[in-house]
Amino acid sequence: MSTLKIYNTLAREKQLFSPIIPGQVRLYVCGMTVYDYCHLGHARVMVVFDMVQRWLRASGYAVTYVRNITDIDDKIIARAVENGETIKQLTGRFIAAMEEDAAALGVQTPDHQPRATEYVPQMLDLIGLLIEKGLAYQDKDNGGDGDVNYAVRNFPGYGKLSGKSIADLRAGERVEVNPGKRDPLDFVLWKAAKSTEPDEVKWESSWGQGRPGWHIECSAMSGDLLGNHFDIHGGGQDLQFPHHENEIAQSEGAHGHGFVNYWMHNGFVRVDNEKMSKSLGNFFTIRDVLKKYDPEVVRFFILRAHYRSPLNYADVHLDDARHALTRLYLALKEVPAAEAAPDLAETHAQRFIAAMNDDFNTPIAIAVLFELANEVNRSKSPAMAAQLKALAAWLGLLERQPDGFLQGRIAQAEDAQSGYSDADIQAKIDSRASAKKERNFAEADRIRQELIAAGIVLEDKPGGQTQWRRS
Repeated sequence: MSTLKIYNTLAREKQLFSPIIPGQVRLYVCGMTVYDYCHLGHARVMVVFDMVQRWLRASGYAVTYVRNITDIDDKIIARAVENGETIKQLTGRFIAAMEEDAAALGVQTPDHQPRATEYVPQMLDLIGLLIEKGLAYQDKDNGGDGDVNYAVRNFPGYGKLSGKSIADLRAGERVEVNPGKRDPLDFVLWKAAKSTEPDEVKWESSWGQGRPGWHIECSAMSGDLLGNHFDIHGGGQDLQFPHHENEIAQSEGAHGHGFVNYWMHNGFVRVDNEKMSKSLGNFFTIRDVLKKYDPEVVRFFILRAHYRSPLNYADVHLDDARHALTRLYLALKEVPAAEAAPDLAETHAQRFIAAMNDDFNTPIAIAVLFELANEVNRSKSPAMAAQLKALAAWLGLLERQPDGFLQGRIAQAEDAQSGYSDADIQAKIDSRASAKKERNFAEADRIRQELIAAGIVLEDKPGGQTQWRRS
């Protein structure tokens, strides 16, 4: 357990992981704001930190994994009003869709998935404590609307996560300048209610009706579920500033001690080497991608890149991932693997473990899987096949029966594209067998070529049996 190293964004270096409580890990990850379907950036966060918690558990730690849900937000309110539905109807629908997407990608359910609206009392307590300590104020005295803001300049450590100094931050760079703020850099903790907003987004407080700001939500939920000082906080690189910086200011300012020991941030997702955005027309939801690619291919594609590196989405890269994953499944198809725990003393396992303990280096770990697959193909060893399957399972890969992947299709999309269902393919194979029996080899070759053109690969086995897979 003591050999794991994690790149700590706060320290800007890899550090030996040492949990606060020996043998236990408390992990918090910023989750989704649920007003629309999850996109590829969300997929990366879910898969990356699913991999992290899987490896921590495989390493023997007792893990408490929390990934929150933001179910109150300006965009949520605007979308619900636009749709003519309640906030709960909107968020409930997209939470269900998020859970479907996560399950498809092999993402295990976190131990806790707190919703922001369930933790408003804890947020109010935290805001009250910040006011008592002189780190927050209500802007009514300055002609504002009654918002409660965090006084950034009163927290000496502000900027330590992002490396930004207060002197370097320009007014209005990251927040709307509100005349009620004492300083343009201050951020909102409690938003005063507006008459145009629905009643379901208004809570009573000592500062009048309102709703929480985004940053205070994560400080309150993580503190309630994991304590005010815990091991690992994760999220996308885009959250490092200002969201995670503001969490530190809130939590450390309120409690007077360290908040999180290790900060982890996964890299951005790009599409054809450009930033993914709706305005560029290159914005893809998880559901868009899963119409074309098997979910395990998408998971494999995400894990084949190191979590801190940029991830460039393009069809050619997903196609390559599909072919690569097919190679691994073909090895297991040829040499069936029994369900067994990995042999930790075996050479491949040692290299796999070393890679994962080096800041979750999944590209190297996956390279070890291919070395194992080559060994399986060469030696036909059931023990090596079992090792391949067991090590891959630590990444949430190769957990299906080989034919389930090799002959699989995505919501009939393969059938629509090729024009062949499983029954159609088997009928063609039977016709080809009859042609061969009648020594009509030209017809047998024609059928094979027809299937190849439709993306169906035939494999003739000893004894006359023919197996197939989708290319």
